[in-house]
Amino acid sequence: MYETSELSNDKEESRSKRLMLAVILGLLSAFGPLSLDMYLPALPNLADDLQTSASYAQLSLTACMVGLALGQIFVVGLILYCLISVACMASPNVELFIILRFIQGLAGAVGIVISRAVVRDLYSGTQLTKFFATLSLINGAAPILAPVFGGQLLAITSWRGVFFVLTLIGFLSLLLVIFSLQESLPAEKRLNGGVFVSFSRFGKIVKDRKFMGYALSQGFVGAAMFAYISGSPFVLQNIYGLSPQMFSVCFAMNGIGIILGSQLTGKLSERIHEGTLLLGGLMIALVGGVTLLLSEIFHLGIWGVLIPLFLVVSAVGVVNTSTFSMAMASQGENAGSASALIGLMTFLLGGMAAPLVGIAGESSSWPMAYIIASAEILALLSYLFLVKGRIVKESKG
Repeated sequence: MYETSELSNDKEESRSKRLMLAVILGLLSAFGPLSLDMYLPALPNLADDLQTSASYAQLSLTACMVGLALGQIFVVGLILYCLISVACMASPNVELFIILRFIQGLAGAVGIVISRAVVRDLYSGTQLTKFFATLSLINGAAPILAPVFGGQLLAITSWRGVFFVLTLIGFLSLLLVIFSLQESLPAEKRLNGGVFVSFSRFGKIVKDRKFMGYALSQGFVGAAMFAYISGSPFVLQNIYGLSPQMFSVCFAMNGIGIILGSQLTGKLSERIHEGTLLLGGLMIALVGGVTLLLSEIFHLGIWGVLIPLFLVVSAVGVVNTSTFSMAMASQGENAGSASALIGLMTFLLGGMAAPLVGIAGESSSWPMAYIIASAEILALLSYLFLVKGRIVKESKG
């Protein structure tokens, strides 16, 4: 009787520790979505306030994404994130703002690297997929709540107030890391050398065709989403007349799609092979991207835009959950470098896509539709040729 009670207490304690770990890592990995999404409803206002164009305003998104990409190699810390958020709040012009957003992305990337590497250190196989799905549940709340919260903040403050809130979030995350997050690897397995070790391992990782297939698939799906993130504030507000608050609601609905996709993938991973789930996610993304393009061609109106975008964004939850697990499964001691490279692909490709959606000005949605459809096609081709084709070749051999 006593032993049963003790086992039950141990199980409850283990469950609570797992949940606490998921909360901390979820908050850390949410730096990207929070930094990118919270000020999205304010992009048109920001452009007006700083007396700049839509393309320049979107370039601040690109700067942050490139910073998030490179920062996963050069981990520079949470303290810098807090300081730069304050500087963004006080920025007097768009040129300085873009530079600061780049540095903010560099600093914010530390959370993404830490969260992914810790998960890989502690879990493997289907357990890795399931925990990553739990992490995605918490992390998925960021793109839902960030623009909604940002939209509500605009009712009482300007876009500068958004960066004050980001400063507070960065400070809270710093305290959680200092007081609650323990080292996930035993001392004998830890690597010295920092960034130089990471660089030395990149050469080996990029030669792994299957890994690169997974990384590129996730990267192109991410690029499609970042094209949506960059273009949708102008498309939905300037072209279709949505208010910042209604835009936030639409953005939140798509964020719910990410959560549903990631949770469904986690639930099904024990019964359906992760490769099948990944292919399904890529097909959903492709259908969404092509349908969005057809909607633009045949002028199907706002619902012809919102429904395909829901598919495009929801597929991210499926693809990211299954791709990360399969890509990291064989990396072992290269987990940190592999995690950084996956993030590098996603944010660099996203950073390239984001400014292109504004090349036709604020009153055209054609570039967003073309870029999203093209990225989804490239994501599927990356999987078919580098992953699926490799598996077929190995089975024949």
